Amino acid sequence: MSSLTIITAILALIAGIGIFLIACQMMSNNLESASGDRLKKLFANTGRSRLVGVGIGALGTAAIQSSGATTVMVIGFVNVGIMSLTQAATIIYGANIGTTITAQIVALGLSSGAGLSTTAIFAAFAGIGAFFSVFSKRDSGKTLGGIIAGFGMLFVGLSMMSDSMENFAQLDSVRYFIARISNPVLLVLIGAVFTAIIQSSSVMTSVAITMAVTGLISLNQGIYITLGSNIGSCVVAIIAGMTSGLNAKRTALIHLFFNCFGVLVFLLAAGVMFLVTEGAVNFGTIFEHLFPNAPQLQMAMFHTIFNVATVLIILPMTDTLVRLVCRLIPEPLVNESEQITPHFYFVDEKMLRTPIIAVRQVKLEIEHMAQMAMQNYDRSLKMVSSLDFSEKDDFTQTEATLDFLNHELVQYIVRLNALQIPQTDHQFLTNAIRSVSDLERIGDYAENITEYADILRDANERFSDEAISEIEQMRELVFNVYQFTMKAYMNTDREAYWQAHDYEDQVDDLNDLMEQRHIERLAIGKCSALVGAQYIELASNSERISDHLINVGKTIGGLYPRYPSSNNSKL
Repeated sequence: MSSLTIITAILALIAGIGIFLIACQMMSNNLESASGDRLKKLFANTGRSRLVGVGIGALGTAAIQSSGATTVMVIGFVNVGIMSLTQAATIIYGANIGTTITAQIVALGLSSGAGLSTTAIFAAFAGIGAFFSVFSKRDSGKTLGGIIAGFGMLFVGLSMMSDSMENFAQLDSVRYFIARISNPVLLVLIGAVFTAIIQSSSVMTSVAITMAVTGLISLNQGIYITLGSNIGSCVVAIIAGMTSGLNAKRTALIHLFFNCFGVLVFLLAAGVMFLVTEGAVNFGTIFEHLFPNAPQLQMAMFHTIFNVATVLIILPMTDTLVRLVCRLIPEPLVNESEQITPHFYFVDEKMLRTPIIAVRQVKLEIEHMAQMAMQNYDRSLKMVSSLDFSEKDDFTQTEATLDFLNHELVQYIVRLNALQIPQTDHQFLTNAIRSVSDLERIGDYAENITEYADILRDANERFSDEAISEIEQMRELVFNVYQFTMKAYMNTDREAYWQAHDYEDQVDDLNDLMEQRHIERLAIGKCSALVGAQYIELASNSERISDHLINVGKTIGGLYPRYPSSNNSKL
């Protein structure tokens, strides 16, 4: 074989791997978009049980065709505190099972009978999907086309890799060199290193399968390379975890320990078989016997059985694994006098790799932002009513977080909105930017009320009992607006929105009444002009807070006049 042929084979191998990687990404992105709300709901049920967690990890990874994306997403969940280490561990277990689907698809593609090759049939899907994507006018059609095209491109890349491997298999020097690499540990290391470089265990496993099918490596060699690919796949999680918080680092370590544990168990089993049978039996001979004359199926089935067996072995030891990583990465010593740095509670940079899930987390972040804003409103009313400033530090810290979210969450939403997501999610994110601004304004109005408390304290003045009673009435009405607004917002409950709207009308009425009663008290000398000025401003600020809450509720869309004959009808 000439040097030109060798160079051509190398270039074809590189091209095949590139097409395969792009195809995996296309399928992942479009499957994620197509799964939409189902994927969101799937990951919302992680706390049911450990087996449920494993199932969710497997189904989620099978749906988006990327164990790396699932693992990084889980690290993001743990980093923001909405998933425990135990829950994260079970999902990671399941992700390793879900990723075996790719190997099974590759095995199917490399299977051929006397007729037309299955690889050629499935590769044609690339063109069919492209036609769907180009000529479809609907987003759903374009997404379906992307899935079909990605599926077809998997086999285009697979075909190129297979052809290049056949060329290498014809070189005696290459066959002789590879045949000399028989040390299981060295083969595992080769698989780990190459997987770490290309950052895809699916691709490495697929390459190993094509090498085995073309006869470039033995089945046993391919099995050990596949074992190594499981270790190499941890690199993505380690990178994501090491740049995140404490529990994210622990989650990355769980992933590494889990994969290394499985490889170690199978290496020990291989060693025992070698000693007992004096080398006559190994994993290769076992799977050749189970699935004769089908090296692609032998490799794929080993990959599946290895991952399932590892999960079954380690699942009962999950608590021990969690305790181990917590000891290895302990909690840092914290100075209680230090303030907590403002941060996200539900979203994380890593979640941008799975936009559908990130959209759901944005909604939860906004819900939590609303909760913090209303906590500060409640604190401000306590301060101004009782002149008790014991919660002032908590107020200041929460206000700093609200300001942080107003800036950083908007930037996050803009980046998320630029990704490939359904049109309904684009609309939600556009409205979410306005909602974040409305909630930050609620925090500002609460801050105004604390300033009124400072003025009263400095002037040695306070509200009358009647005024405090009216303030409490206002508080109850505004919190009713808040509760029904958030019910409408989180559940797209339009009836709840109209209930919130009715309470907001009552807030408007009470605001007018409070101003009238203040004038009456001022006339009979029951309160001073200074106290009255702060009281009126407080009522006005409360009314504006209810307006901003209603603005948040309006973003659910599809609203209609509940009472056509009147805009201010009550329940």
